[in-house]
Amino acid sequence: MPDLKTADAVVDDGADDIIYPTTIPFLLVHLACIGMLWTGVTPEILLVAFVLYVVRMFGVTAGYHRYFSHRTYRTSRIGQFLLAFLAQSSAQRGAIWWAAQHRAHHKYSDTPQDVHSPRHRGFLYAHVGWIFSRRESKADLSLVSDLTRYPELVWLNKYHLVPAFVLAIGVTLIWGWAGLFGGFFLSTSLLYHGTFMINSVAHVSGKQRYLTGDDSRNNWLLALITLGEGWHNNHHYYQTSTRQGFRWWEIDISYYTLRLLSIPRLVTELRSPPADVVHAQRPVSQGVLERVAHQLAESFPLEAIADRVGQAWWESRAALELSGKGAGRRLGQLQDSLAEFARQELPTLDELRTRARSMFAEGPHLEQVVERGRQVILERLSRSVLDRQPGVSLA
Repeated sequence: MPDLKTADAVVDDGADDIIYPTTIPFLLVHLACIGMLWTGVTPEILLVAFVLYVVRMFGVTAGYHRYFSHRTYRTSRIGQFLLAFLAQSSAQRGAIWWAAQHRAHHKYSDTPQDVHSPRHRGFLYAHVGWIFSRRESKADLSLVSDLTRYPELVWLNKYHLVPAFVLAIGVTLIWGWAGLFGGFFLSTSLLYHGTFMINSVAHVSGKQRYLTGDDSRNNWLLALITLGEGWHNNHHYYQTSTRQGFRWWEIDISYYTLRLLSIPRLVTELRSPPADVVHAQRPVSQGVLERVAHQLAESFPLEAIADRVGQAWWESRAALELSGKGAGRRLGQLQDSLAEFARQELPTLDELRTRARSMFAEGPHLEQVVERGRQVILERLSRSVLDRQPGVSLA
């Protein structure tokens, strides 16, 4: 079996060079499109580019994403190798690397650890800037142990450009230089940015139907461009579904194609979201609830409130009374006392509800978010007030 260390693509030496070997093919693909000025572009070549884009986008979404990253359906061992080969003809690295990066994205979605987050790193970095970071191109192989047990996938992951080279040579043999520059390189460049828009655009533009604790959004235009990946909020809400367009009118071409492939049983066990998922009737997980409650709390100027309340509260009779009580029970009492003392300064439940509706998807979960958000505000306010009084510590 090939050495799995090679699947990480680069050695993380702590540097963040702008140019390093694995970025060169990405840059060359874009530069090669200039060759179209020399060869010219005909309707036939544009058709070749379109077909190569669509077929390989299916490899990206049905292969890299729905199969290798999320295992939402089954296929044979030969089938998974062919899926990996098709996906890697897009020149987006190996299937093992891609799946590891994507699973990390879901694990840390829109937190500082998410390399694809527009919220923390800006739109351009989320879209394409991360490619030029040596540190962030390293994949965590512990997330893909289900894939690294297949030596043929490990080999293909190590020599990840082989499928792209094979396709480029074949296109050149059939359509000549025009096919290479206008067919292969143009479609590959467009394929890069079609894929990357799910990292960037789908986290800033569109609608949120479900509470996911991140910025994922549904975008119908991206769904057309990416054969169904634009239903991104759906996907983040229920990741194990092969079908990402949950409603009948949400076009998901990759899913329709997989359904056709399931007729001769080339793929099996395709998954669709159950009714309680589609209608957002499942309870919100504690992790998501905590994340969105903190987001709601942080949307208010907590430090400014603490500044206005803190000094006056410490000079009040309530603070003096609490200072003589047992440390183990004082924090809860402090929060109750502060809530009463700062009633005019704290956001009301109605204000919290209004803000939550503007930030998150509507649903029965919002009241939980509002209640937990108010608790978080009181906890933050209590800690902040304590920090303003040296020598005082509450459990």
